[in-house]
This record gives sequence, C-alpha cells and structure tokens, in this order.
Amino acid sequence: MRDLILSIDNGTQSVRALVFDLRGNLLYKKRVPLMPYFSREPGWAEQEPDYYWSCLCQACQALWSEIPRLKEAIAGVTLTTQRATVVNVDRSGKPLRPAIVWLDQRRTAGLKRMGGLWGAAFKLSGMSETAAYLQAEAESNWIRNYQPAVWEKTHKYLFLSGYLTYRLTGRFVDSIGCQVGYVPFDYKKKTWAASWNWKWQLTGIERRMLPELVEPSGVLGQINKEAAQDTGIPEGLPLIAAAADKASEVIGAGCLEPHIGCLSYGTTATINTTHYRYVEAIPLIPPYPSAVPDAYSLEIMIYRGYWMVSWFKEQFAQLEQMTAAEQSVEAEMLIEKLLHDVPPGAMGLILQPYWSPGIRVPGPEAKGAVIGFGDVHNRAHLYRAILEGLAYALREGKERQERRSKIPITELRVSGGGSQSDTAMQITADIFGIPAARPLVYETSGLGAAIDAAVGLGLHKSFKSAVDEMTRTGRCFEPDQATHRIYDQLYRRVYKQMYRKLKPLYEAIRDITGYPKRAGEG
Repeated sequence: MRDLILSIDNGTQSVRALVFDLRGNLLYKKRVPLMPYFSREPGWAEQEPDYYWSCLCQACQALWSEIPRLKEAIAGVTLTTQRATVVNVDRSGKPLRPAIVWLDQRRTAGLKRMGGLWGAAFKLSGMSETAAYLQAEAESNWIRNYQPAVWEKTHKYLFLSGYLTYRLTGRFVDSIGCQVGYVPFDYKKKTWAASWNWKWQLTGIERRMLPELVEPSGVLGQINKEAAQDTGIPEGLPLIAAAADKASEVIGAGCLEPHIGCLSYGTTATINTTHYRYVEAIPLIPPYPSAVPDAYSLEIMIYRGYWMVSWFKEQFAQLEQMTAAEQSVEAEMLIEKLLHDVPPGAMGLILQPYWSPGIRVPGPEAKGAVIGFGDVHNRAHLYRAILEGLAYALREGKERQERRSKIPITELRVSGGGSQSDTAMQITADIFGIPAARPLVYETSGLGAAIDAAVGLGLHKSFKSAVDEMTRTGRCFEPDQATHRIYDQLYRRVYKQMYRKLKPLYEAIRDITGYPKRAGEG
C-alpha cells in the first residue's frame, strides 16, 4: 500500500530525505551535509546549483540502498528549501552562474532611483530610502549590472525550490509558498504582481523569466525519467507543492491558528503566526505565503539569530571545543553549562541583537549593542545575555503582531537547533511569560511539507485534520513567575528603551565610519 510520503528538505546546512507516515511519525531519515556557500569576494555567498542536486540525489539513494522496498510504499514526494537563494537558467534548464545564496551580502551601487509616479509616491510617504535599499539588495540588479551576458541568456530566474522542481519534473513551476525574496510577487493576492506594479521597475525582472505558480498542496508535476534515474524515486510519482522552510516549519510545529506562535531558533530567528486575513506586522512589509493555501504567515525576523550562538562558540569557547573533542561530545552541551551559575538577567548585562541592520524595524542604521557591563561579568554572562536578547527581540515581535492582528498569542512552539537547549527553552518561557513547547518531531519543516503532501494526495481530508493527526508536542516549559517578573522589568524598563535611545548614536557612527552603508552605496 502506498501511504508514506517522501519529504525532501534542502536547508542551509544539509539536505535531508525524510519518510513520514500519515501519523506524522518520522520513519526514515538520510542527511547529507552541505558546504553552505563559497565566497569569491568578501561578503559574497554562492553555491553551484548542481551541487544541491547532487546532494539531494545522494540523500534519496541512501534511503533506497538501506531499505530497498521502501520506494514501493511512497505515495508522493514533496520539497521544501531554504528561502531566497536564486538560480539563473537557460532554455535547457542549465545554470548560467552559481546560485546566489540567501546569506549573500553584496549590494548594487549607483543604481538610478525609481522615477515617475512611483518615485514620487515613495518620496511623499518617506519610503525613498526603503525602496533604494530593496533595489540595492535585489540580486537581479547585481546580475543585470555586473553580468549582463548572463542576464541576457537567462530564460528563467528561479528560487532554489523552482530549480530543484525543474530537475525533478522537467517543468518550470514553483509553489506559491516558496515566493520569499526580491521578485515581483503580490503577497496579498499571492500571485505575480500586476504589470503596473513598482516591483517590476525595482527588480528589472521580466514576467517571461518567472515560473508558473501552484498553490501549496497542488501538483507541481511528476517525477520524470531522468530524475528517477538520478534519485531512485519511482518515475511518475506526483511532486506536491509545499512551501519554503520557515512556512513549512510553522505548520509542522502545529501552529495552524493565530494564537499559537512559532519561534524558529535557527541561523535566522523568527516568530511566525498563521493568519487567514492579510495583516502587515510592520506597515508596508507584507506577510509571507503560508504552507496553507488560504492563509498568510506573519513573520518578524532577527536576521542573525542563533548565528550569534555560533559566533560565541567561535570567539569565546575554545576551551569547550577542545574538551568536547577530547570527550567526543558536542561542544554546545559544555557551553550550556556556563549558564548554570548565571542568574536570570545576567546581572544586568542586556544585549540588543541587531547584528545585521533591517529594512524598517530596526532601521538600516541599526547595530548590535551590549550595555550594563561591570567587573563581575564574564563570558558566561555574555552567553546568557545573547539568549535573553534574542528572546526579548522576539517578544517585541510577538507584541507587534498582536497589536496589528488584534489576536493575543497564548502558546509557543519552538523549533530549530536552539530549541534543543533546555536552558534556552526555559529562558523563552520566562521572558514571554507563557508556555513554550518543543514539537515532538525535530524535523518540523520536512513534516510541514509532508502535511501539504498528505492533503494534496487526499490522504488527509483537510489541513486541520492533517495537523491534528500528524503533529504533537514534546516537553513543555512553563514560565517561572518570579523569574518572569524580573525579565518583564528588564524588558519594559531597559530593553524596549535601547533602540530609541541609541538610534542617534547609530546614525552618528554610520555618518563617521560609513558602516552600515546607505542604500545604493557599494
């Protein structure tokens, strides 16, 4: 009986081939580590598209080699990927240059700002710098300006999801749920923008260069002969549209209703909620497509989220890394022990996690800050301040979403690598003042994609029944009310005041040093 789902999750750090049953149990998993990117210039992040495909094939083939008859039980395939990694291909689907990975920091200097009615409208609304920032950030503008021969040959301009879908089906098609990045997409109507929309002018992309779009749970195509040979997936199986990794993670964590917040403690830290009406958490910054066709994923992002934990490990935890290597344990387990003797609030050390500037909140001038240093503080206090600062920033995102949506968030699900830390989970519950639970299945983005496939294949009758049947929570961390009162005072009286008070200093630093660069500067 074909009642299992193959879910392929191409993240930043690895590709996973995952097999789920209709109860959401992860039956089999094969993981192939990825080199996230290579850099030919400082700040660049690129990867060969064929490398992603090769690793995907390797992960799938590893499943079949271990369980040869497994493929006979697969009802369908689904795919979720890292967001906003772009691939230019020619008419034959061959990549024209390396993929520009979402971590890439290049900007296009000297672009002529938008003119005409749209330029005037942005100027009147005070959004000219925001538009210039988006224009400089758009990868399409960099390729058009610095590699015009590549742009001229570009038949389709795809996200990684669209490229891998082409390799699997031979069709230039992608899921609506994967459209997150600098492309002319109408987030309210969830389709390509109207011909008159300012996004075409801003990105320089032509409509012919974009793929056909399919709703999550719809059929993208069938596994073709060449893909079947490369991956071992049976030819003819349907490929069901899912969504990008964050959106898939939201429903994989069971967050189908707007009162349940999904925190993602990954390279980028986010808080997401699922809404069934269009709501902008930050004015003019749209919600992203959900993994559910009739919904939106409202998101607040801390760009360098749990990257900061990796930064701390590299800069301050050499001893723990050496000890971990000697004892054959994870360094993170030893680093977490640093927290045990540090009280909540890190004895007044408060961190604002704006390691990378934002578009509007925080503004493009923003920097990270740590205040409250004293001679009692050591690296353990700094480590706790990092975890607390990230939770403060996400609580601020929660409150922003609640104000805009008028719906209180009363429960939290926490996914991603950081969710495996009991201390991080307890800090989260204590700072938010509400319960925080881990999903029982760690592979939430892969599970969310499998939920899309289960509905699309008719194996579950609705998203509600699929989420009810396929998601479960693991350990739940209840807030300690005495600790919450300490955090609440620090959050309201100190953390929430920091950006407003420091912003003039950030702007002065930017004027004096030129960092971070202004929109349009190289």
